[in-house]
Amino acid sequence: MKDISFRTEVLPLKDELFRLALRITLNRADAEDVVQETMLKVWSRREQWSELESMEAFCLTICRNTAIDKLKRADRQVQTLEEDGGYDHPDHSYSADPEEQTVQRDRVMLVRRLMDQLPEKQRTCMQLRDVEGKPYKEIAQVMGITEQQVKVNIFRARQTLKQKFQQTEQYGL
Repeated sequence: MKDISFRTEVLPLKDELFRLALRITLNRADAEDVVQETMLKVWSRREQWSELESMEAFCLTICRNTAIDKLKRADRQVQTLEEDGGYDHPDHSYSADPEEQTVQRDRVMLVRRLMDQLPEKQRTCMQLRDVEGKPYKEIAQVMGITEQQVKVNIFRARQTLKQKFQQTEQYGL
């Protein structure tokens, strides 16, 4: 029987949960609400903790489902992330040239906008893999799909992003 502490096992995941919720809801306030609801749901299921294989996967699954439920309840159109997404700061090591820094920042914002346009499953898979660095197995567990489906979703998301990015770079907005 594992002895799991909310303070040491669950609370440190709040930033990761926020990033996932933000990627799904595309709204900072909604993402904060989702994280708070997730924490409450995890706490209310504390009697199940000893049976869990991965507390992180458990929390991410609850967060994902809560975010999706919030979107369904709201029944609203998808919005883009705020430009100051709060989790990605400009890379000043790229170049001392302000023009190159501006071009790089614009490209990052373009990729974010393009990611926001992806279907929810592809967007979530890509967030968990490419931003959070999660292994395929854990992503599959969080999303309730097979590892192969995770790989397919990530492949399709990357292909779509690549294609749209190249179109935009060649022809502009």
